[in-house]
Amino acid sequence: MVNQEKGYVVFTEEMKKTHTILVPNMLPMHFKLIGKVLERSGYKMELLETSGPQIAETGLKYVHNDTCYPAILVIGQFIDALQSGKYDPDKVALILFQTGGGCRASNYIHLLRKALQKAGLAHVPVISLSMAGLEKHPGFQLTLPLIIKMMYGVLYGDLLMTLVNQCKPYEVERGSAQALADRWTDRLAAELTGGGQSGYRRVKDNYRRILDEFAAIAVERRETVMVGIVGEIFVKYSPLGNNNLEQFLVDEGAEVVIPGLLDFCLYCVYNNMLDHKLYGMQKYVQPVYKIAFRYLLDKEKDLIDTIAAHGRFTPPTLFTRTVELVQGTISLGVKMGEGWLLTAEMLELADKGVGNIVCTQPFGCLPNHICGKGMMKPIKERNPDVNIVAIDYDAGATRVNQENRLKLMLANARQTAARAAGSAAEDRESAQPARSGGVFPVAV
Repeated sequence: MVNQEKGYVVFTEEMKKTHTILVPNMLPMHFKLIGKVLERSGYKMELLETSGPQIAETGLKYVHNDTCYPAILVIGQFIDALQSGKYDPDKVALILFQTGGGCRASNYIHLLRKALQKAGLAHVPVISLSMAGLEKHPGFQLTLPLIIKMMYGVLYGDLLMTLVNQCKPYEVERGSAQALADRWTDRLAAELTGGGQSGYRRVKDNYRRILDEFAAIAVERRETVMVGIVGEIFVKYSPLGNNNLEQFLVDEGAEVVIPGLLDFCLYCVYNNMLDHKLYGMQKYVQPVYKIAFRYLLDKEKDLIDTIAAHGRFTPPTLFTRTVELVQGTISLGVKMGEGWLLTAEMLELADKGVGNIVCTQPFGCLPNHICGKGMMKPIKERNPDVNIVAIDYDAGATRVNQENRLKLMLANARQTAARAAGSAAEDRESAQPARSGGVFPVAV
């Protein structure tokens, strides 16, 4: 029943006991951990892992085709699930993560409700999960301890994603890195929901255990191409959104590098601090934002320091360094959607020596095209050797065309690496003393 005062179906305290909350899948490991934390608080959560062309087709049926591609996929996945017969529509709720920014992502929730009404499912509650408190639902409340545990899930997810990507191209037994990550995801989910075993000291101990176990995976040295992935947040991370881009690149002999989700969390908090600096807004809540920013930054630094001290794997870049890199290239006031962070992540990858970057461009995401494709020229002027390719993702784009462009990028990268290796070999040879009859010349 629509709440007349609020204008939407409210998720009530009674629904918490009876309803299953469906979660769209953007980051499988991260969202599984976060979902388990919410389950511990009494919610019935289920992560949607469906895929296939029917998802986009369903989205296009109930959402205008001018809407951005991530919205079409997320809404299509929800309605496809509700129409599958697997769930009782009277005992299901949906949840969407919102930042509260000016991007159309903040309007997904209204597009979803409109689509549900068109599909005859207007009674299904849609929960807005937002730190900005965009909507109120009596049956869904975020407490500080719950938020902290969810943040641990983000930290663990970033670490596992980083290690899997650094092991996958070299593993002797195919799939061993992902299998280890899946085991750790289950173990960590149990810890995060098990009461006294999820303190921060335990989290840091787990970092070291995870690093040791990934370091024990049997690997062999193979020639690979380093490829970074950036772009709109859903299409950058979601296998559904990017046609399983990560696995395709690994199968083609690449090592994938993806900035973590924690950077986006820091970006959202940092932007609220910038609002006060640039526009004088939100003066009285600045102390809260500063505390949150310092907390998240300290946690990121702990993770980076632990990986660096271990010595086997390459750690992520500290967020403050990412901010430094983008200075002078794009204004920090550009913060719709991924905003300046998208440009900064490309500069961050180039700074780390990742010379090949895929910028995932979903249809209809104007901020992403401006801060991604639109910033390629100034980025290449600063980093002439970096190779950036923008790949468009939308319901009408063919996977074959996307993969052909990626293969061309990889071929160019290998040719560049071969030329560089040849030049280095020539330099070493020319630096050696000339030989005549096997005798080195002697200066007189």
